Amino acid sequence: MSATPQPKPARHLQKGQQTRAAILEAALRLASQVGLEGLSIGALAEVMGMSKSGVFAHFGSREELQISVIREYHAKFEEEVFFPAILEPRGLPRLRALFERWVRRVSVEIDSGCIYISGAVEFDDRPGPVRDALAEMVRAWHRAMGRAISISIEEGHLRPDTDPLQMLFEIHGLILALHHDARFLRSAGALDRARKGFESVIARHATDKAPPIRPPAAPVARKATSKSTSSR
Repeated sequence: MSATPQPKPARHLQKGQQTRAAILEAALRLASQVGLEGLSIGALAEVMGMSKSGVFAHFGSREELQISVIREYHAKFEEEVFFPAILEPRGLPRLRALFERWVRRVSVEIDSGCIYISGAVEFDDRPGPVRDALAEMVRAWHRAMGRAISISIEEGHLRPDTDPLQMLFEIHGLILALHHDARFLRSAGALDRARKGFESVIARHATDKAPPIRPPAAPVARKATSKSTSSR
């Protein structure tokens, strides 16, 4: 007996998902320009050429729209930074790849802005679901970086007395300085200074087993996986 054919998704549901995805993409671009706080159903409806009720039907509230944008930004961040980097060998090669792809991400956001950073400024003292969602995405990324540092210690590439939290703090500080100098001050050479700063941090903790510096591998298409920064 042949298997019972599975019903195909209703066409209107497919169209609705496509419309929502298009709205999210536009919302992400808009939030990069005006910040999460500047994002509204009305502004997005104008950009999309839709009615406010049409946009509202996909998100239900401005708050849910903001949270959806945060999640979409995080998903794109994972695709560009996390997933390609974890294809590198365990230890310092992977840690260096994570940092290098993070730097590259910042370099393309010089004109558009980073929602992690701008959102932190907007919501640092404003408790609520939007701040919680943003903070959790940042913490997920920090956990991934912290795990990469810990693995580098396990592999013998970094000294056993290396403090992963302290190293993470210093690495994140380099990214914040890079964003500030490159985006706000438009300082030439900020990218190189960030890379030199990272290697200086590594050099203070590296062992004789530390692999030499080499460029990260070329991007490789990622297979479907359930792992993400939230689970590592």
